[in-house]
Amino acid sequence: PPTPRRFTMSAMLCCEPIRLRYSDGYGAHARLWVPDRPRGAVLYLHGIQSHGGWFEDSARFLAEGGLAVLLPDRRGSGRNEAERGHAASVRRWLLDAFEGLDELHVRTGLSRFHVVGVSWGGKLALGLYRFAPDRIAGLSLIAPGLFPRVDLPFGEKVRVGLSVIAGGKGLFDIPLNDPELFTSSPDRQFFIAKDPLRLRKVTASFLMCSRRLDRYALGAARDRTGCPLTVFLAGLDRIIDNDATREFVRRLSWPGRMIIEYPRAHHTLEFEPQRERFFSDLLASATG
Repeated sequence: PPTPRRFTMSAMLCCEPIRLRYSDGYGAHARLWVPDRPRGAVLYLHGIQSHGGWFEDSARFLAEGGLAVLLPDRRGSGRNEAERGHAASVRRWLLDAFEGLDELHVRTGLSRFHVVGVSWGGKLALGLYRFAPDRIAGLSLIAPGLFPRVDLPFGEKVRVGLSVIAGGKGLFDIPLNDPELFTSSPDRQFFIAKDPLRLRKVTASFLMCSRRLDRYALGAARDRTGCPLTVFLAGLDRIIDNDATREFVRRLSWPGRMIIEYPRAHHTLEFEPQRERFFSDLLASATG
């Protein structure tokens, strides 16, 4: 495998904080890196509890490799306080991501893009491919949330269903409150536990939409041609069912699909000790 690049502080590109104005008027915070003469562009989608701040290092690494990178905070998460933890529809999530591609087009002049999706963002990335396949040059799915091992208990699901009937605005804990699920690093566990922007609760409507997104995203398997796909798996992941994920990827008829595994890593590869190897693999995936 290639020797991983190491960060040099002097070489780091600056992140430009921007606001995205979606077609329904919602204003979302985002991070943007645009190197001189980018050779490609990446839309980077974070997970259910996280936000763009968790993934700045890998996004910057991609930018140092010559790629423009747009890393938005999903509506209702991260620095976006409006509609906190809420989602009205799967279509709105897909439109937000699609309009992120439009923003990259305006910034770079490019028309096709690589999409990186982490955890829950992995199923949104796969759904975006199904929604707009002509705009997607390739996918990198990092511990994608297509087959989660963590779920709500039955009683909580009943309460979610009742809340949906009543309008869907009731709040429920995301069942990922133990930082040790994400990483083996004590420093990163402390960061996760104390992160004031971490999303800890979502509405019943969000949970229902997330289930619908599961079905929609997995429907991409019916595409016989697909696009270049790399799936990154953490061997010690307690959030994602790696066996089910491997089987899904192996059943695809898409050419150029690949699985890269890190046997000693936990769920959030960004926070694990061997992350520079992962960063190099991610850059190769996004530029290959």
